[in-house]
Amino acid sequence: MYALINMENESLLMMPGPVPMPERVRFAMARQAMNHRGAEFGVVVEETTAMLKEIFCTKNDLLTISGSGTAGMEAAISNFCQGKKVACLVNGKFGDRLYKVSQRYADPVALASDWGTPLPLEALEKELEEGAEAVTLVHNETSAAIRNPAEEVGRLAQKHGALFIMDGITSIGADEVYPDKWGVDVAITGSQKCLAAPAGLAAVSVSEKAWDNQCENPPFYLDLPAYKKSAAKNQTPFTPAVPLYLALREACAIALEEGMEARIARHRKMAHAVRTAADVWGLPLFAQTDDLHAYSTTATAICYPEGITDDDIRGKVRDLGIEFSGGQDHLKGKIFRIGTMGATNAPELLAVLAMVQGAFTAAGHSLKGDGVSAACEVLFA
Repeated sequence: MYALINMENESLLMMPGPVPMPERVRFAMARQAMNHRGAEFGVVVEETTAMLKEIFCTKNDLLTISGSGTAGMEAAISNFCQGKKVACLVNGKFGDRLYKVSQRYADPVALASDWGTPLPLEALEKELEEGAEAVTLVHNETSAAIRNPAEEVGRLAQKHGALFIMDGITSIGADEVYPDKWGVDVAITGSQKCLAAPAGLAAVSVSEKAWDNQCENPPFYLDLPAYKKSAAKNQTPFTPAVPLYLALREACAIALEEGMEARIARHRKMAHAVRTAADVWGLPLFAQTDDLHAYSTTATAICYPEGITDDDIRGKVRDLGIEFSGGQDHLKGKIFRIGTMGATNAPELLAVLAMVQGAFTAAGHSLKGDGVSAACEVLFA
């Protein structure tokens, strides 16, 4: 017998994605199916593409794939890097994912630092001097809650004529991202992150330089020239996830109604509030940086003190209806991550901070101060 989901007791997701969806986004999907080769869907594609280009801050081609952000990653690598020497910058799980995808198609080298630490840019320059033809970077590495220097990486790639492929999955729509200005040849985002739409769509911007480096025989479903050809007619080469397109169109409209400047400011203020709470609690942040601008604005990673388990904090809070994230891979049980992403607001953020503070007290750990009140001061400032 199947268990029923109690829609009246939905959990509040305070994760680095997926995130809570605005009611307008949810309602956009609640309609009868439409002809995905008809004029009505063509308008959906046209409007969504125009709004995404504004959110991406790009004049490059903008293509949308029915698939997750990882589909966007694989599309970028398989279309533009086959057989090429690729320098993959890695300081977290998703940088490592780009490296692993590159292993399927290219000749990659991983330029790695410990998760949450600054990237080895000197090693990158050396690889570029020795002939690396492409660079991959995760702009905002939520596994470690660190924001990487995309602009600087872009300058290095341009200096040596290399393609620059950037995962902007957890920054585009929530932080300052300028693909054209930074020399990003392929920028990628996913629908369920900063845009607060359902999971299942990847948006990819592609520069003329990237098109000039198009590889032969890309994967059939991820053939970006086929997407470009169809996009010229406001269509897709294969059957699209129509309800997800409808939701994404609404999510993009909401983002632009808020205004990107205001949206970025909201994300930054909420992330600052979480970091302030952690500092007052006496709990160290995981990301190892002295640069305030290097902290993620969409996720904050906080270290557990000795003697406190993930079940003590995340488990107890989840039982009361709020979900946030733990550590991934070797960081499981060592950190917890609070998302400040998408349509998340101040009351929701304060709810999770209050629950976390209470869970530490219930677990018998004495925090140094009232992080919730400190976060309030930031949010009211």
